[in-house]
Formats: sequence, C-alpha cells, structure tokens
Amino acid sequence: MINPVWHGALAGLCALLVGIGFARFGYTPLIPVLIERDWLSAADAAYLGATNLAGYVGGSLLAASLARLLPVATLTRSAMVLTGLSLLACAMPWGFIWFAPWRFLAGFTGGILMVAAVPLMLARAPATHRARSNGIVFTGVGIGIITAGTLVPAVAGYGPMPVWLGLGLLTLLLAMLTWRQWAIEPVTPPAQAAAAPRNFTLPVALLLAAYTIDSAGFVPHTVFWADYIARGLGRGVAVGGLFWVFFGIGALCGPLLAGLIAERFGFYRSIVGVLLVKSAAVAIPLLSTHPVALAISAITVGAFTPGISALASGRVAELVGFAAHRQVWGWLTGGFALSSAAVGYAFSYLFDRTGSYNLLFALGAAGLFIAMLLAATARQKPAID
Repeated sequence: MINPVWHGALAGLCALLVGIGFARFGYTPLIPVLIERDWLSAADAAYLGATNLAGYVGGSLLAASLARLLPVATLTRSAMVLTGLSLLACAMPWGFIWFAPWRFLAGFTGGILMVAAVPLMLARAPATHRARSNGIVFTGVGIGIITAGTLVPAVAGYGPMPVWLGLGLLTLLLAMLTWRQWAIEPVTPPAQAAAAPRNFTLPVALLLAAYTIDSAGFVPHTVFWADYIARGLGRGVAVGGLFWVFFGIGALCGPLLAGLIAERFGFYRSIVGVLLVKSAAVAIPLLSTHPVALAISAITVGAFTPGISALASGRVAELVGFAAHRQVWGWLTGGFALSSAAVGYAFSYLFDRTGSYNLLFALGAAGLFIAMLLAATARQKPAID
C-alpha cells in the first residue's frame, strides 16, 4: 500500500506527465514521422512547435487568475481532460489549420497544470517531506519524455495516428485515475492562507532572473545535443539517439534526486549548488568528447533540467508562502518559457552563422554560472516552515 501522504505527489506527477511530458515533449519525436507521412511540411511542423509553446506561455501566465475564478480541482481536472481531447484530435490528418488550435490548447493546458497543480501538491505535503514530494511531482516530466520517446519508434511504422491516439487515451486514463485526488484540500495553516501575499520582493526578482537565464543552459542540450553527437562528432543518428536517451534517464531521476538534496541542504543552498554543477556539465563537451564524458554531461544536464524546476518551485514557496506561491510560480514558468523561445531562436541564428556547437555550450555554461550567482544573492528568511 502507498502511504496516503504520497497520493497527492503521485497525482501531481501524473499532471506533469500529461501536461509537459505528453502535450509538450511528446511532439518532438513525432516531427519526422509527421513530415515523412506528408501530414505536415517541415515548416508547418516547426510552426506548430512554436504554437504549442505560445499556448504554454499563455496558460502559465493566466493560471493564477483562472484559479481565483474556478476551484483548483475543477481547473486541474478540466486541463487534464482537454489535454487528452487535444491529443486525440491530432490523430486526424487534416493539415496545419486543424492542428494549430489543438496544439495551442495542449500548450495552454500544460501551462495550467504546471502552475495550478504543483502548488496544490506542495501545500499538501508535510513540511518534513516537502522537498521529496516536490521531486516526485517533477519526475512526471522525465517519465513523459521516455514514454513518448519509446511509443513513437514502437508504432511509427503505422503512422502518426496510433501515436496520437495512444497519448490521448493514456492522458484520459490518468485523468480518471487521479480525479478524486484533486478534491482533497491542502492542510495550509490559516495564518498563511489569510496573510497578504509578499510577492515581488528583491529575492523573488533575483530568483526569477536566475530561473529565466537557466534557459541558456537548457537549450544546447534539449535542441542541439542529438545533432551534435550525430553530425557534429560524426557518430551517426543511432548514437545521437542513444545519448538523448541518457538525457531522458537523467530527467527521470533528477527531480527526486534534487528533492532529496533539498531535504538535506535546504532549497536555497541546493538551487545554488545545482546551477553550478549544471554549468560544469554543459561545459564538459568543451573539454572532452570521450563517450563517458558525454554520457555524464547528458545525464547530469538531463537530471537538473526538471530538477531545477522542482527546486525553484520549493524556493518560491519558502520566499512568499503558499498564499502567493501559485502567482509567483506562474511568473517563473512564463518567464522561463518566453526565455527558452528567445534563446532557442538566438542560438539557432548563431549556429547558422558560425556552425559552432562549442560556442553554444560555452554560452550555455556561462549563462548558468550567471544564474547561479543571481540565485546565491536571492537570500531571504523563509516565509514558511
């Protein structure tokens, strides 16, 4: 039997598995299949990726306002069901005009699930296990990446339709299995719930800046890594795919590891240390291209990509308390999404002009080091126990 304390964390895991793992990262391995089967052109497939990201930005920025209009349970349930329906709708090969609103909706509901579900689960967790619970929730991102990455090659021979149907049905199943969990109210001390939100303080602003700049270290591995291995180092597509799997394994284990680290050292010291380690891991290809070194880089960056989100969420709760957590976490999530898009375009431009992967890794490592310095200055007495 699972300890009831962890039921909420597992529900949060399912929310991010659906909203980020399926609705967002599930599209990436499908792109070549959609193009090869003439469902979309290469340009349309790229625009749909941007459309999904635009929806994610909108959902993350509006989630806190929607949570004031609707019960969080209703909002979360609706987001999970709508995500499932959007994925099922994409099983129809009716072109870009059909796909665009559904991909936007999948991004929008993903942003809602990230901003609405995570604070609810964190507020429910006992103080002694809050960091671990947060880590379990963010493990859903890695599970979604691995599930989608496994499902696509397994059924790609039958075309995109069974992949979309599989992701959509899995999403609706998870929505049904977690349905009752969202109605359980968090046990938040009345004084905290009634307190006026302490929102945009200097430590919050510094943390927001650090989390936004973290996208500079996020892009080289999530966008260019497999191509760097396959073409940049001349080791072939299969090897590039293998090193992407290493990244996924890291993403699966990283949030729980980050949670355990935070239980031992606290969110403040953990987020500073993890950003420093991640900076070093992004720089590894500048020093060595040995397979072991590259595997360490892939696993470490993979682990601390969702892992840093788990730590940032916990740190926000420390700085502003549960009453303001959803709003401030929405700022961080929206800022990260916008920055990821901007950095992605900027790095793509630089690569097109220079053809240098090493320049991207150097800029990513430098950005993470700056983010670490900003996070280190975001020190403030916690607002919660």
